Amino acid sequence: MDSVLALQPWHWVVFGVILVLSELLITTFFILWFGIAAIVMGVLLLFLPMLALSTQVLLWTVLSVLFAVAWFKFLKPLSVDKTKAGLSKEAILGEVGQIISAPNGDRRGTLRFPVPILGEAEWAVITQDCVREGDRVRVIDVAGNALVVEAI
Repeated sequence: MDSVLALQPWHWVVFGVILVLSELLITTFFILWFGIAAIVMGVLLLFLPMLALSTQVLLWTVLSVLFAVAWFKFLKPLSVDKTKAGLSKEAILGEVGQIISAPNGDRRGTLRFPVPILGEAEWAVITQDCVREGDRVRVIDVAGNALVVEAI
């Protein structure tokens, strides 16, 4: 009876490939981890061919959960876009940056944000305050393609 239920390593690999390919159709980015766990299980079964079917299924379940948790907890946050591109004017109001070239007479200054805002890290600035290079400023308004800032 055990020989009927015994899974070969290629069974796990084929099952994993089917799951990974089904991810292309479903696009939830969740089934992928079950497929990768099945492929890993197939490779593991090459080295440990005497694993019982119940142990194989248990290991596949544990690996699937570990891969999914690792993705959502550790890897996915690294891929989050931290820019605010595509957002409205309100996204930039209140942001703080550093003057890298001070405005002088009719010439606009330049401000740099630590993280790009609305797709750009550097912006032209206008201010009524006396600011120098290196000063930190806060955005209070937008005038055309320049930011109106105040010293903080």
